[in-house]
Amino acid sequence: MTMTTSSSSLLIRQELWSNQIKEPLRDELLAMSFLTNISDFMDGETMTIPSVGDALAEDYTENTPVNYQPYDTGEFQFSITDYKSSGTYVTKKNLQDSYYMNTLMSTFPQKQVRAIMQAFETKIWKDPEDVMGTTANGTYTINGLMHRFAAGLSSTDNTIDLADFSYAWTALQTANVPMQNLVAIVPPQVAHKLNTLSNIVNVSNNPNFDGIITTGLSTGFKYVRNIFGFDVFTSNYLPDASTLTNTPTALVHRDGSTAGPNFSTAGTGRPCYFFSAAAGDVNPFIYAFRQMPELDMEYNKDLQRTELITTARYGSKLYRPENMVIAFTTLAMA
Repeated sequence: MTMTTSSSSLLIRQELWSNQIKEPLRDELLAMSFLTNISDFMDGETMTIPSVGDALAEDYTENTPVNYQPYDTGEFQFSITDYKSSGTYVTKKNLQDSYYMNTLMSTFPQKQVRAIMQAFETKIWKDPEDVMGTTANGTYTINGLMHRFAAGLSSTDNTIDLADFSYAWTALQTANVPMQNLVAIVPPQVAHKLNTLSNIVNVSNNPNFDGIITTGLSTGFKYVRNIFGFDVFTSNYLPDASTLTNTPTALVHRDGSTAGPNFSTAGTGRPCYFFSAAAGDVNPFIYAFRQMPELDMEYNKDLQRTELITTARYGSKLYRPENMVIAFTTLAMA
């Protein structure tokens, strides 16, 4: 009998398994770089932060009483709002019979922490709308300039363009925001649009990564380029406009005269964020973890299985809406 592949097919294992395990690809989480931690949040679930306005200067007439004026005061309330968990289990029988199970179990804790931090990232990028998007088409105007508008103009495809960057820069400047370490967070489709604009050669490409790149954010961020002072990064966690509490349906463009597109259909648009990451209390966001991600593991004798669960409690909120400009853009790739 000849021993060829055709005659000895029954002696060959039809399905071979590798010792390697294919893991899903994970993108970079970057929101933590733009947050200010509330370090004195000691107990309870809600903290009130006082605020005080500026002094005023008035004309004075000699030998007349000075006009005494109180400063404007206010308060900002911040709460621990989210209690997240990520859990799984492995039965004793499965652990005995599965060749890969011990390897898989060693990855469960980091997968659960990643799931919680991804939920935290998603919340961060929805926080501005909770404060600024109190009405569907509200423009959140500060010192005469809109901080929430539809990108582009009615005569274009309603995707973000270079003039939107210039408008955002002007809105932040007019709101007295420090104009250092300016950041723009955009969806990947917008990065494609920016990279293919015919007049992009007129924009600062910042080849030396001056600015925020050299001030220690992190490595691995998807940096696109510098446009009008904004270091542009991409994120997959910007919210779908249709999922917001007050989805824009006719938000005006930066010229203030033409109603923008309706974003109520899923997948049609996302916000782009412009702000200064000058650190300290200038950062647009604040956060606090009442409980950092914490792993609990135990053996359940009644169900004959090992259970692993990671939990965390945290809160975050847009702290300085004046240091935030939102431009809603369609996701056209053309």
